Amino acid sequence: MRLSRPRSLAGQLFATQVVVVAAVVAGCALFTYLNDWRQAETAARHRATATARAIADSPSVAEAIGSPDPSALLQPYAERVRRDTGVTFVTIMDPRGIRWTHPEPDRIGRRFVGHIGPARRGETFHETYTGTLGPSVRVVTPVRDGGGRIVGLVSAGIAVERITDEVERQMAVLLAVASGAVLLGGLGTYVINARLRRHTHGMNAAELSRMHAYHQATLHAVREGLVMLDGQRRVALINDGARELLGLNGREAVGLGVAELGLPAPLTGALLASEPRVDEVHMTDERVVVVNTSPVSVRDLRGTVVTLRDHTELQALAGELDSVRGFAEALRSQAHEAANRLHTVVSLIELGREREAVEFATAELELAQALTDQVVAAVAEPVLAALLLGKAAQAGERGVELVLTRDSSVDDGLLPPDLPARDLVTVLGNLIDNALDAASRAAGEGAPAAARGTPGDSPGDVLADTPARVTVTVRASEHELLLRVADTGPGIGPEEAEEVFRRGWSTKAGGHASRGLGLALVRQTARRHGGTVELAGAPGGGAEFTVRLPLRAAAEATA
Repeated sequence: MRLSRPRSLAGQLFATQVVVVAAVVAGCALFTYLNDWRQAETAARHRATATARAIADSPSVAEAIGSPDPSALLQPYAERVRRDTGVTFVTIMDPRGIRWTHPEPDRIGRRFVGHIGPARRGETFHETYTGTLGPSVRVVTPVRDGGGRIVGLVSAGIAVERITDEVERQMAVLLAVASGAVLLGGLGTYVINARLRRHTHGMNAAELSRMHAYHQATLHAVREGLVMLDGQRRVALINDGARELLGLNGREAVGLGVAELGLPAPLTGALLASEPRVDEVHMTDERVVVVNTSPVSVRDLRGTVVTLRDHTELQALAGELDSVRGFAEALRSQAHEAANRLHTVVSLIELGREREAVEFATAELELAQALTDQVVAAVAEPVLAALLLGKAAQAGERGVELVLTRDSSVDDGLLPPDLPARDLVTVLGNLIDNALDAASRAAGEGAPAAARGTPGDSPGDVLADTPARVTVTVRASEHELLLRVADTGPGIGPEEAEEVFRRGWSTKAGGHASRGLGLALVRQTARRHGGTVELAGAPGGGAEFTVRLPLRAAAEATA
């Protein structure tokens, strides 16, 4: 047997709302009916009371009661009052309850049907009682003579049937109004739920709940960042991946404008742009992200969909690849130089100049070994040592002298596990590469080393024939790792001291997309580890970059 599909959410709400509207209208109608009945009964009692009291207070009634034939005088009077006031009956009787008047004359002279005890004691009272004319709301009041003695009783009443007829006439109008309210409410409910059906695509509550669960699970499971901005460029939706990539963990970002997120200016500009952005690389304090934006305009939905991909690891791997490429170039250079030296030694031997051949080979070996011994003795970290040796060979090929200062020292075990070698290669490798470029460019152009000026130096401080040199300091203490690279290049002007760390800034010719990223990565890596990057003027006239990285983990381990 095929199970029927549950009613859609819109259909369920429609049925519920119709029932609620009908119940509310029915309740209001019942309340109004009961209230009208009470009001009609109260009005009838007040009218009967007023009629009975007016008759009892009339002097002519007391005089007629004292006459030999009270009925002859009171019956016409009572009927006239009954017709004029609209009551059902007016009965005037003696204190014993014997009628002098009655709407039906043949009942005159008989005993009044009802209670008269309180009236005989001088009280005016009311009751609902079934008499000769049927159920009625009646009032009984005493008639007094000039001396205050009770000489008769007056009863005026309105039949319950008449009250019911009046209430029913009011109920007919009420039912018409109630029916109109139900119809109008049902029509309005139908219109609202038709719109709801369009928005929910005819799905029922279980399907909507399941879709929401799938939506939330997918949103938070995707590693790529997803951000949805509304028409006012406020964050309408953000997943966990985007929070991590943008550094917003622990912050409530939904409802905030893009400018309030505290992102770097270029990234903020990309998110605020009205035109689409495709595969743009931007940097936050800790990550390199690829940003894609796409404006959305569907019906009444306006905004922007932003996707973010993490390229931090990819960029780090690219840096490592550049370092490996540099090592390979250094090895090629060393192999080339070694071949030249070997040929020289062989030629000297063939010419019978064995002593000169030995002296030449020994000098070259001592020079190469001295650099290796200096680096290995000062830097116990193998990755840093290999990087420095490779960069030294690369510098020699480019005609630049790479010098490791005497105070450089990194003992084994000082670098903590949370400071990966990859980050050290990123920082020191980029700084040395930039320094080599600056020094070799200045030497090739033959310009004064301080032609552009450097923070803290003047152009006259450096001579034009300063040799191309890059000076490296690598020093680690218990609490800090210091990496300092100075060059004899053209230097960096004070007005560019902050711009050098902005992605895209470069002094190299051309506009290759990979340029202008090195120093930005250096500062990002330093900040990620709680360190700092400082720019100053180098003693040789160029630029000097100093990176300080705290070694908290190492200090805690030795404590």
